[in-house]
Amino acid sequence: MNQLLSDTAARAARYLSGIRGRRVAPSPEDIARLGELGGPLPEHGCDPAALVALLDECGSPATVATTGGRYFGFVIGGTLPAALAANWLAAAWDQNAALRVMSPAAAAIEDIALAWTREIFGLPRSTGAGFVTGATMANFTCLAAARHALLDRAGWNVEEQGLFGAPEITVVVGDEVHVSVQKALSMLGLGRARVVRVPAGEQGRMRPDALPPLHRLYSGRECEHGRV
Repeated sequence: MNQLLSDTAARAARYLSGIRGRRVAPSPEDIARLGELGGPLPEHGCDPAALVALLDECGSPATVATTGGRYFGFVIGGTLPAALAANWLAAAWDQNAALRVMSPAAAAIEDIALAWTREIFGLPRSTGAGFVTGATMANFTCLAAARHALLDRAGWNVEEQGLFGAPEITVVVGDEVHVSVQKALSMLGLGRARVVRVPAGEQGRMRPDALPPLHRLYSGRECEHGRV
């Protein structure tokens, strides 16, 4: 194991040391070599060192140099040295952070991240948080919370009763709404197309003067359309 990890670290260091001098996008020849990673499903495992070597020799040249200084595509930042090293350590820990008792270390780190987030945004000390995997699950979680809140005001328990026969919810989005929001809406049963689209300004923000009336919210069982 020690030799395998040392070899892997050396390969990773070599990859990073050359990232600023290589092309950002892989060449067609490099991409073609990815075919060597496939083939029939093997009946038996292979030598771990050979597997790492194959990944490095075929996979590394076919990566996009997002961690280099010359990458300007999409909104992707290069990893910081501390984050990269901590990620390696986290993989070695191999913790399941579902419950505090299953990983006190992971739980403590989440507590620290939450406290710092509250401090940055000036949020109350009572503020709770959940850590998700990315933009899609962040939007999914927030929209699920909004769906629950609006239907609860209407006296409808969406977790128990589902959406069949539920009061209608109107979702308002900007014309430049991110695809992750649309994906989350479809996963939540709210529909990607059943939304009110609002024109956006030059910076992609919804124009306040074009917003539909937002004052009609659920109140008990007598309700009109809720809007989120």
